Amino acid sequence: MKKSKNYIILTAIFKREEDVWTAECKELGTATFGDTLEEAKESLREAVELHLNTLEDVGEYKRFLDERGIEIHYDDEPDLMRIPEMPFDPNILISQDVQPIPFELACQ
Repeated sequence: MKKSKNYIILTAIFKREEDVWTAECKELGTATFGDTLEEAKESLREAVELHLNTLEDVGEYKRFLDERGIEIHYDDEPDLMRIPEMPFDPNILISQDVQPIPFELACQ
């Protein structure tokens, strides 16, 4: 069986606030923090993974994506959306990531 190349695109917003970095996944509403930017990135990665795994475990993955308007992409090559240009602020970082999804979800 051919391995799935289906994915969703998630946007991460990191903000420096006093002595911590906050991290939020815009599409999922998942948020966390870290003492450093790297800690915030890792913490958000873990939180997003847990969020998506829990949705899959309870059978709500597809419904959740649909309700949030999160598009499932069926392409072989990720095409990241253009991040809006913002004035430079060293305390804010916006990035996008490609999150693979289980093939069976894309077929429902």
